[in-house]
Amino acid sequence: MENEKQMTFLGHLEELRWRLVRIAIAIVVVATVLWLYQEWIMENLFLSMRNPDFISFQLICEYFNICVEEVPVKMQSMTVSGQFSYALMTSIIGGIVLSFPFIFYQIWRFVKPGLKKNEQSVAKGIVLYVSLLFFLGIGFGYFVVAPLCIQFFGMYKISDQIENIFTINSYMSTILSTVFYSGLLFLLPVVAYIFTKLGVLTPEFLRKYRKHAIVGILVLSAVITPPDLISQVIVSIPIILLYEAGIIVSSRVEKNAKKARV
Repeated sequence: MENEKQMTFLGHLEELRWRLVRIAIAIVVVATVLWLYQEWIMENLFLSMRNPDFISFQLICEYFNICVEEVPVKMQSMTVSGQFSYALMTSIIGGIVLSFPFIFYQIWRFVKPGLKKNEQSVAKGIVLYVSLLFFLGIGFGYFVVAPLCIQFFGMYKISDQIENIFTINSYMSTILSTVFYSGLLFLLPVVAYIFTKLGVLTPEFLRKYRKHAIVGILVLSAVITPPDLISQVIVSIPIILLYEAGIIVSSRVEKNAKKARV
């Protein structure tokens, strides 16, 4: 009996190992492809955020009549391996982002057998929903939050005698962290679902601290966007809607749990 438990445990470890291997292979393959196009990616996806013809700025200028100027920023690399390191990091992070559906699918396939049948049925389609929310967040971070951050901090000056010269480290860290964390932020409804299922979170708690959350979101939006109302609204509204979606999801989970106990 003890040997059977030990073999079962070792079997789980073996399955986990192979799923991690598959995840690593997927990331490496995608990262390799991105590495081959690193110059195009850097110039057209990241450095282009400094220009007024970036698609987000064009739309804001056309529909809200708020037009931006080209950011007067010079770029530099101050370490021997600076450009190589960030080309490598960008490729790896891009590999993780683009492989996210496959990564989450592998994790889900490993966790799923440990769930009850009713829990599996409730979580049906979770890979699709999580992937869609994550990519929506990535898009929101890339097209809205990151370019507004670059424009604001690039144009801001304490004095005209001080010139903005960004290091590739600072510039890319700002963009990559903003975009990636936006993707994670959009998973808030999923987090609300899981934590409510575990009994850690309740819809009453989310409703009680709704005002605090909205104030926090508005403060965050004011910090990362230019000092104009429209930019703050553009950033804050989707996050507030996600918080409300989290309340709705949490309420439904709690309601279904009460029905199951009756």
